[in-house]
Amino acid sequence: MPPELDSTRTPGSSDPLTSLVPAAELVHALKDAGQTVATAESLTAGLLAATIAGIPGASAVLRGGLIVYATELKHDLAGVSADTLATDGPVAASTAEQLAVGARRTCGADWGIGLTGVAGPDPQDGREVGTVFLGIAGVQGTEVIRLKLSGDRWTIRVGAVRAAVAELVRTVRGG
Repeated sequence: MPPELDSTRTPGSSDPLTSLVPAAELVHALKDAGQTVATAESLTAGLLAATIAGIPGASAVLRGGLIVYATELKHDLAGVSADTLATDGPVAASTAEQLAVGARRTCGADWGIGLTGVAGPDPQDGREVGTVFLGIAGVQGTEVIRLKLSGDRWTIRVGAVRAAVAELVRTVRGG
């Protein structure tokens, strides 16, 4: 177990996830803008939503999240088209885009974030370990960012969460 997730920590100590990712900055940016966020997570399996929820006051901005680890759930819960999954696969820019849109729509949020990728240890569907697609959907449209991360599964997953938080902060602040 990574030392930052040691369950023997003293009560009242900070959330280990929020110490790794600047989620407080995201919660404050969303509060300042009067906006909300929802997630549809494959690669991170809820880690992004859990990280945001670790910030006091997150209930004002976090609407909810969909864990769509299984390919068919990307379609069933998040509304990724069957054609996209059959043609592009579960780890693709088009899939991340539709995950973000689906999270936003399903949870009734101002912003939707979709994360899909390969944490390893082996490549998946022709995608190398560390390939991550981050979709951000808002009123103005959807943006997809391709990331190439390195490290073990934990490092890749946390890196994806860190990137999602940083990109949404930038976007909410108009950057």
